[in-house]
This record gives sequence, structure tokens and C-alpha cells, in this order.
Amino acid sequence: MSFYSKEECLSDYRLFELKSERLKSVVKYCYENTPFYRKKLDKAGISPSDIKNADDIVKLPFTTKKDLRDNYPYGLFAVPLKDTVRIHASSGTTGKMTVVGYTKKDIEIWSEVMARTISMAGGTSEDIIHNAYGYGLFTGGMGVHYGGERIGATVIPVSGGNSGRQLQIMEDFGSTILACTPSYALNLGEKLKELGISSDRIKLKAGIFGAEPWSENMRKEIEEIWNIDAIDIYGLSEVIGPGVASGCLEKKGLHIFEDHFFPEIIDPEKGTPVKAGEKGELVFTTLTKQGIPLLRYRTMDITRFIPEKCGCKRNLIRIEKISGRSDDMLIVRGINVFPSEIEMVLMEEEGTEPHYMIVVDRERHGLDTMEVHVEVNEKIFSDEIKALEALEKRIASKMHSVLGISVKVKLVEPKKIPRSEGKAKRIIDKREII
Repeated sequence: MSFYSKEECLSDYRLFELKSERLKSVVKYCYENTPFYRKKLDKAGISPSDIKNADDIVKLPFTTKKDLRDNYPYGLFAVPLKDTVRIHASSGTTGKMTVVGYTKKDIEIWSEVMARTISMAGGTSEDIIHNAYGYGLFTGGMGVHYGGERIGATVIPVSGGNSGRQLQIMEDFGSTILACTPSYALNLGEKLKELGISSDRIKLKAGIFGAEPWSENMRKEIEEIWNIDAIDIYGLSEVIGPGVASGCLEKKGLHIFEDHFFPEIIDPEKGTPVKAGEKGELVFTTLTKQGIPLLRYRTMDITRFIPEKCGCKRNLIRIEKISGRSDDMLIVRGINVFPSEIEMVLMEEEGTEPHYMIVVDRERHGLDTMEVHVEVNEKIFSDEIKALEALEKRIASKMHSVLGISVKVKLVEPKKIPRSEGKAKRIIDKREII
């Protein structure tokens, strides 16, 4: 049995009505229960009565990660701690953690959207979910766990680490759905080959991968290794965790569960809505959350809406895969560079592995330099020096064409790039090191 929600197939008009009613309700709720928002709305000259329908969302001020950190730990909570049944937190690379609280109803909503996600990957109550996302303060593991139990599937809470043991459990327990980061799926695939285990001995049919940007080429690589359907999942701990949006078996973008999360795409510099189909920064307003509702939260994630209807018949708006982030994108010699653009070039080149490291530095005269360390397979690495040099030049030329700046490419031997069981670390920016 799969999980189905009627909200996934509402007409455009009915969905607009639902979003309008929920938007009015959440703005009033924030104003009455969160001093932070009452002060923020008063300062902007906005009253909850000014919000008549979903189109009025642009009247509201933005919320940022800095707001969460400035109000650490409980300043944005809209309920007392006695009504909070769960606390999660995201550490990030700088500053204090962003802390989020869940009421019992919030957990139910999280379970529902994750059940939808698993169903979009073809999951049913008959499946065995190998959950290799991390448990603990990180929201990934618990989100998949809740969704799996909601549809009646069997969940194996294996978490991360010990790849050999992961594969043994997959084989012995008969796992049918793998849930982890895409980079860890590749890592496990390498271990599969290393141990000489035939993929026929693994019963996986689908994978639910997220927590880091990944390209269509990486999807194909994962699908080929595991002989599965690789589905993209998107979420943020601040909004609810994984389950904000998900791909379906059509594999043409991710459906946003907009009956719970109101999406916008804005120009990251101006803060104004972009034109239809243009790329920009994704913004969310939580429509049903109680513990820590957010108004127009700036995710810093870059994507665009896909206006066409999906073949799966769901009527929820779709976004493209996240192409990068407006806050961690590299600016090299005035050019915006996203790691996903580099990955796209590498995945199209035969002989390269989907493992790379970007090293940015600044020369004595103030000129930024970018070097990409690229892993190649055993066959390519054993080729003559001239062949390797030719490959380096070819990749560098393609990157220059895509990025618009010159890049030095350095080929490295297999398994030279450090592996990760969570989000892959792709960038070393030495310009920030003092």
C-alpha cells in the first residue's frame, strides 16, 4: 500500500484558496505568538489583516538564518517548551546552531510529507528502507524514519558509517529502498565493487538522495551502479527537515508540498520576485507549522520553477534540482561559480570519477586562482603521461567554456579525494585562511 494525499492533486484554484487561508492564519499566529515577528511586522507597518490572499505574501518581510541565530536558542518558538516534543538543530559552518522545535502536530505533518516522498519513489508498505542518513540533531535520519513508518514500510535505522557492514545489512535484510546522501551512495557503490559483491545480490529498487546538490549525470551514475531509480529529496531543518519537496519517478524536477510550504523565487540581490521560469533564490513560508513557523525564509538555494504539468498527475509546483547556493557559491575573479557546474563537466568526461576537490587561492598580486583536483579511474591513471596531460587540457578547456574563467585541472589517482559519509566537502577556499 502506498501513501496518497488529496492535496497533491488539487486544482490550481483550490490550491490557491487553501494557501490563502493558511497564509492568513499563519501570519496571525506568528504575530500573536512570536514577539520577534510581532516586532518585525510592526516595524514594516504590516498587520495580519493586510494579508487577504496568497498574492499578499510579498508584503511580508524576509526571515534569514541570522534571525534564527540571533534568537538562539528559543527566541523564534511560538509555543512554550512544555508543548514542544522534539528539538533538532543544524550546526552550519559558522556561528551558533539554528534550533528548531516541533509540536506533536508538526511531527505528524513531517511524517505525512515524508510518506508522500517515499511513495513518489515507488515506496509502499511492502518495502524495507535502508536509512543511512544520520540520526541525532540532524533531521535527515528521523524524517525518513517517520515517513517510512507512516506508510507501513519496514525501516532499518542503520545511520551512517561502516560501509562494509551497510552492504552486508542490505544483502542480508533484503533492503529495497536506500536513503542517504548521493555522495555516500557512490561511496557505497565503490565499496560494492571493492568487495566484489554483485549488485544482483542487492534487492534495491529505488534510492532517496538529498542533503547536498547533485547533478543529473550523478543520478545516472548512481542508477547504473545500483540498477535503481534515484529520486531527489529536498528539505531544510529550519522549514521542517527533509520532505519539503521531492522528485517523482518522472525524474523531471521536484514537487514542493506547497499545501504546507509556500514557495517563492526571488532575485537574491534585489529581493523581488523573478520572472516566470527564471532562476533565483528559493524562499519558504511555513503554512502549518506550530513550533517555529517561518515567514518568507530565505534558503539561499538557487533554482527555478518548472511551469509545465508533470506526467505523474500531481498538481504541485515543481523546482529544478538545486544548482547551488547564493551564500556558498564561489566568486572567482568576479565570476559566480557553482560546484554543480564543475561536476557537470566532469561527469560528461569518460574516465573521470564523480569525486573532485575545488581549491581556490589568491596569488601575491591579488589574482584569484582555481584548481580542480579530479579523480580518474585505474585504466586512465595508468595511461601514458601525454594522454593524461591531454585529458587535463580537455577538461580545463571545457570548464573555461562553461564557467567563463580559466581553471587549472590536476588529475589524481583513484581514491585520492577524501570520502564522506555525509555531505561531501568539495571546496577549499584558501582566501579565507588568515
